[in-house]
Amino acid sequence: MGTFRSDIEIGSPDGSRFETFRALVNTRARLTTLPGSVLRELGVAADRQLTFILADGRRIQRDVGRTWLRIDGQSVTTLVVFGDEGIEPLLGAYSLQGLMLAVDTPNERLVSTDGLLMRQSAAIPAG
Repeated sequence: MGTFRSDIEIGSPDGSRFETFRALVNTRARLTTLPGSVLRELGVAADRQLTFILADGRRIQRDVGRTWLRIDGQSVTTLVVFGDEGIEPLLGAYSLQGLMLAVDTPNERLVSTDGLLMRQSAAIPAG
């Protein structure tokens, strides 16, 4: 589980406009969450509702839509949750997977999964 923050950009569904946010990286959260008003201002439409279970066991319903996410120049369309106003932006595991990024918690950064595979291979002695 990551517990640091990273800059992310959330875009309008057509990719013409992006807003930058500082988001908490949390690999225990499946989906990226932003305040609903921010997503609506970008023109993101909710296309379904999902039920989420909070840490205290409560179940809540939230609108979910699809839009662009960009991190360090890499872009992907991803599911986003319409959160309550004032909620801290949250970067979830589904978005990280779509961008092929992994969490390097000790160094508080996101790294390419390609880079992880290469580093692991280099550490294996030839046989």
